[in-house]
Amino acid sequence: MSGPRILVIEDNREIRLSAHFVLEDFGFQVETLDNPALAKPWLLQHATDLILLDMNFERDTTSGEEGLEFLRWLKQQGIEIPLVAMTAWSNTELVVKAMQLGAGDFIEKPWNNQRLHQVLQQQLQLQQLARGNRALQQRLEQAQPELVWRSDVMNRLMEQLAAVAFSEASILLTGENGTGKSHLAQWIHSQSARAAQPFIAVNMGAIPETLFESEMFGHKKGAFTDAKENRIGRFELAQQGSLFLDEIACIPVAQQSKLLRVLESGEFEMLGSSRTLRADVRLLSATNSDFNQLIREGSFRQDLYYRLNTLEFRVPALRERAEDIPALANYFIHKHGQRYRKPELALSNCAQKLLTAYAWPGNIRELSHMMERAVLLAHTGELTAAQFNLPGAIQSPNQTLPMITLDEAEQQLIRQALEKTLNNKQQAADLLGITKSSLYRRLEKYGLINPGEN
Repeated sequence: MSGPRILVIEDNREIRLSAHFVLEDFGFQVETLDNPALAKPWLLQHATDLILLDMNFERDTTSGEEGLEFLRWLKQQGIEIPLVAMTAWSNTELVVKAMQLGAGDFIEKPWNNQRLHQVLQQQLQLQQLARGNRALQQRLEQAQPELVWRSDVMNRLMEQLAAVAFSEASILLTGENGTGKSHLAQWIHSQSARAAQPFIAVNMGAIPETLFESEMFGHKKGAFTDAKENRIGRFELAQQGSLFLDEIACIPVAQQSKLLRVLESGEFEMLGSSRTLRADVRLLSATNSDFNQLIREGSFRQDLYYRLNTLEFRVPALRERAEDIPALANYFIHKHGQRYRKPELALSNCAQKLLTAYAWPGNIRELSHMMERAVLLAHTGELTAAQFNLPGAIQSPNQTLPMITLDEAEQQLIRQALEKTLNNKQQAADLLGITKSSLYRRLEKYGLINPGEN
């Protein structure tokens, strides 16, 4: 395996050759250029791990102004590469200026070889540590997978997922909102060969189209108006791990080709940079949409769909796994009970029957919210059926429901969710198991929103 790449910028040919030989002996890859003017376009096209910069060139031999100008250029471009400055004599003022502009260390010529090696290794280690810290800061905290099941339908699904989790195949999870697709994606990652590497989840429905490239591929400082600093994209954050794209069908058509290119070639560029990076990720994705309909409508590329669904699995709705409801309810009661310091709560038999009979249009997400509310309002150690205000709960499996259209049923559920959450749109969307933007589209469709209301 080749070592880190060092770019030496030095106008003296003998010193360049000397640096080249010494650094190669230390195991580095070495590139040499004789002035900063040549280095600028080179750095925009090539990757390097460290720069060894002479501070004085043709303009004069004492001020170091050419070296300082190059440091200012690096800062303006947002190029964050460790840099060690060098000069033929000690100059405290120049050292201070260089450090203020981003130089990591300073070395005098003629250098001591062991000292040079030590300084370069320290700067490379500091770069690696800083990069790791930035990646950690940008990662979203991931909850532990909430996987509780007893039903046959879930047993079959988990057996299928277990059989393919260790492969590198792309997996598409389909099913209604709130069914636990994100937790299943985490579980697949935990069972894969990449389990020790990052699991990065991205809600594609929450990314504005104008920020798609920045979020997915990262950006360089100054790439656009609000780009105040370098940002690592999700593909780079997930390097050697798994990248989970939730609500994958929400990607605008104009951006789908950019995602397809990465999946086909494994290559991408940060916004504002022409340097090509390689993506090494295992792709997992999820949707509640009908891809066949989206492809017919021209709102989703068929070739991208084929890249996503090497293996496709449908996650059952909660109403299809009713035998799991009591176990899940008790799990959430324990979870929220620990959080709110009410650890001794339990479900009564009548409450379990009521919960099992309810259709749960918001699936597991709705069940979790319902249990959290019950825990918060509990005054005794037992949660009874009377404490659950379930809209339209089915009291008996044999009860006949009135026939209404799907649109009427959807309007009724939306009104109930808004009433239950005191017209809080985000909470209502969570209760229904859809995104806030999806809720607003439905409110506009049914004329349930006032003009100008947010």
